Amino acid sequence: MLSTKTRKLNPGLLKQAQFDHEPEWLTNLRQKAWQQIDQLTLPVFDKVNYHSWPLLNFAETEQPVRDDPSQLLDATDHYHFVSVGKQTFKNQLNDTLKDQGVILCDMQTAVRDHSELLSKNLFAKAVDYRENRLTAVNAALMNGGTFLYVPDNVTLEQPVNLMAVQDSRGQENFVNHTLILAGANSHFSVLQRVSTIGDQINPAHVTVEIVAEDDSYVKFSALDTLGEKTYAYYNRRGYLANGARIDWTMGVLNDGYTVADFDSDLKGDGSHTEMQTVALSTGRQVQGLDTQVTNYGRHSEGNILQRGVLLDRSTLIFNGVGKIIHGAHGAKAQQENRVLMLSPKAHGDANPILLIDENDVIAGHAASVGQINKKQLYYLMSRGLSKKVAKRLVVRGFLGVVLRDIPVEEVREQMVEMMERKLSNEQGIE
Repeated sequence: MLSTKTRKLNPGLLKQAQFDHEPEWLTNLRQKAWQQIDQLTLPVFDKVNYHSWPLLNFAETEQPVRDDPSQLLDATDHYHFVSVGKQTFKNQLNDTLKDQGVILCDMQTAVRDHSELLSKNLFAKAVDYRENRLTAVNAALMNGGTFLYVPDNVTLEQPVNLMAVQDSRGQENFVNHTLILAGANSHFSVLQRVSTIGDQINPAHVTVEIVAEDDSYVKFSALDTLGEKTYAYYNRRGYLANGARIDWTMGVLNDGYTVADFDSDLKGDGSHTEMQTVALSTGRQVQGLDTQVTNYGRHSEGNILQRGVLLDRSTLIFNGVGKIIHGAHGAKAQQENRVLMLSPKAHGDANPILLIDENDVIAGHAASVGQINKKQLYYLMSRGLSKKVAKRLVVRGFLGVVLRDIPVEEVREQMVEMMERKLSNEQGIE
């Protein structure tokens, strides 16, 4: 397999990724991105050498499995939208939401039926395809995904739940893109579940753009459970206008190798973001997660909270960046990065960075990498619990500060079950 650094992409991939009846503006965007790929550098994830990973080993001739995958999926009752590979498996939005102007559809339908909305926002505000080689690849080769639009002044009482499944039963490229547009003064929650069926070695590229207009509020939660043989690149970005707020809660529970960019640009005055991430690394897994908040607006506020647990010989690197641009008077940037080591053979690191170009601000950070608290273990074991059970309870308490923000109880329980499975299967928990 060729590495991500040396891989030359076949031009046939560009045509293969295109949607049926694709509008001219999107075809032009793809072509511009394609022309930039070899000129751009790969993004840097400090202390993670991912260049040898096959992140760009896309199938030049796709051979998908067309059998009904329903028996392989977790329960989908609580999800409004489910896609498996390029195929939409479920799309269910009630009439009340449709009457309010809410749009939920697959990306192919979106670029055809809602072209005006997409042309102004897709790779235009939250994600710039010219940023690096991987963003250009994702713009050029996007072949599926979801579009959610909530109009001005609309409040959704229940979260919109999305599921995107990578189909690794055969050869099918997975370059999945979700675009969420929050109209002015809209308020709603979104849950995204990303998983894998099948066991072939494949890359997965998952991009989420959230454009939050004035005074909107979006609560975005994610549960990532891609397979052991999947090499994953995540890019989740937020663009926040005046008074807008996005709260991110992400559970990174993949079984394979992962690099991720989780960023928010606080463009508007008074904009606010909370970015919370939990991650669990096991076996020989390597994960590098970069989270950045950039304050452009006056009196904007961005807070980062990252917590991770490592077992066995795994690696987990948290890089957190709080950046305050000159002119962002009264801005606030805080971050906390905590890594819990359950094995002496694991490698964890937490790297907080503050880049401040303004005087009238409040900023700070905290970071720690350490082993499990022996006093907590002793207390629990003195109550009759085994060491293994006591460790698992400490870990759940350590990660619980983020888990409680998952909006759907069933999904929250799924996340806890997956954590329990990963913990119980590893030597480091003994």
